[in-house]
Amino acid sequence: MSDDPETARQIEELAADDRPLLVLDVDDVVLEFIRPFPHFLKARGYGLTLASFRLTGNIAETAGGRLIEQPEVTALLGDFFDAQADWQSITDGAVEALARLGDNAEIIMLTAMPHKHRAVRRAHLDALGLNYPLLTTEMAKGPAVARLRGRSSRPVVFVDDQPHNLASVRESVADANLFHLMADNSLRAFLPPVPGDVIVVQEWREAGPKIAGALGF
Repeated sequence: MSDDPETARQIEELAADDRPLLVLDVDDVVLEFIRPFPHFLKARGYGLTLASFRLTGNIAETAGGRLIEQPEVTALLGDFFDAQADWQSITDGAVEALARLGDNAEIIMLTAMPHKHRAVRRAHLDALGLNYPLLTTEMAKGPAVARLRGRSSRPVVFVDDQPHNLASVRESVADANLFHLMADNSLRAFLPPVPGDVIVVQEWREAGPKIAGALGF
């Protein structure tokens, strides 16, 4: 896996920190996504049917029923992220858990989205009081987490709702503690079981103490 050069540039801007490292996905981990997104689609004349754990193939025009193709899905996602402040709220329990963890850990948010949306997301997170550093990546997350850790042996926890991101981090940071957290646990039915070395948590109140333990405090 290779680095995203823009992500690498963003990491270079961070202040040095040798505390235990907590890296968080944003959509459906810190911010709600799959709950507000259907309401956004409805306002645009589309409907979402969750028949599988993917968007393409599950979004249809309300009027004619036509399933829209990947380029149209990408465009709609872009519009959603431009308007995210109107739609995305904080995942239940995240603020309290992160406030406690932030006393002893470096917390970084790593979101897989086009870099052009970073400023809008940064402003939205700031407005919600989530002032932790935000990185965007358009490539695999594993190399970014490895770069964030640096050459130290500090403990690393990575939290994501997407199994392929957890797998990417395992490949790049062999001893990372991986947590699978989903804002909407009903979607787990569409996923294969996660590997045994991944810690599955149902919500932030459960996750917080387990993450603290994995980070060594």
